[in-house]
Amino acid sequence: MFRLIRLLGAALGALIGITFVLSDQSLFDKTGSAGPTILIWVVAWVAVGFLLLPYLTVVPAARLIKEVRAMSTAEFVAAVVGLLVGLLIALLLGLPLSVLPAPFGRYLPLGVSICFGLAMVGLTVAKREDLVAAAQAAGLFRRPESPGGDGSKGGQTQVIVDTSAIIDGRIADIVDSGFLYHRLVIPHFVLDELQRIADSSDSQRRGRGRRGLEILGRLQKEGPTPVDIVDDDPTEVSDVDAKLVVLARLRGAAILTNDFNLNRVADLQSVRVLNINSLANALKPALLPGDPLKIRIMTEGKEQGQGVGYLDDGTMVVVEGGARYVDRELDVMVTRVLQTVMGRMVFAQLHQE
Repeated sequence: MFRLIRLLGAALGALIGITFVLSDQSLFDKTGSAGPTILIWVVAWVAVGFLLLPYLTVVPAARLIKEVRAMSTAEFVAAVVGLLVGLLIALLLGLPLSVLPAPFGRYLPLGVSICFGLAMVGLTVAKREDLVAAAQAAGLFRRPESPGGDGSKGGQTQVIVDTSAIIDGRIADIVDSGFLYHRLVIPHFVLDELQRIADSSDSQRRGRGRRGLEILGRLQKEGPTPVDIVDDDPTEVSDVDAKLVVLARLRGAAILTNDFNLNRVADLQSVRVLNINSLANALKPALLPGDPLKIRIMTEGKEQGQGVGYLDDGTMVVVEGGARYVDRELDVMVTRVLQTVMGRMVFAQLHQE
């Protein structure tokens, strides 16, 4: 393709050179040696066309296609709408400008079209979220909603999956159980982060990354829920967490994660979050003060006289006066339950007969 464009450039250069010769041959007769001069003139135009035409056609076109592919769907639509609005404004201004005397009437409309077209493209792409919000507030349109949630595809709510949720591993069991039946969306930048973790020099991180890739492969091949790998990549932010929040807002989707900080940032921007840790805490059996428990004391606690044991779901139970009963099973009574960011803690005392 590149070679063909060069040949076309050479032919076009030869045509331009010959046209100049035919239009004003008297200019070359003045040199006294018209034949060699004309030959050099035409050869020079052939060389110029051969060298420059690819950089005036193929190279800019390839770069433009690459930039368009890197744009998200929202950015592309905003750019097209902005270009149309800019050209419409330029048309309204260009009509009165075209009646001005030459050369102003010839070139000013073209300059106004270029300036307004490019300016409106940049403006609409940069402010696309604000423009959509303003249009929604004015009642011009509404985001399509499915019965199950916000953004949907084919009638299914989309859930954008964070790297931490994939590495965690519990997502596969949740999907297999049927509780998470939404369409799972894996952005390419999350997949790239997972690959970097799997290639890490640290053996522990490398193992977690490879486990995450295995779980993702299992979800794609065997999971009952559709898994989509998408190329959408918000370029206005660089941090992965920020990209997830922006993408979720653009798609009207939820975020699946167990990252506490991402959960807080998404909540502040009114993005729905499905937190695996919150789900695990919600499924733990409810305990109230006065409930009896049978617990094995595993170790001594931080405070003097305390013993520590664990329920089947991993909940820590601190037993007052249980330090002397390490490695023994005791009947205890719940005194209070404390919910923390890390999970739930139960405090108990020895059961008195």
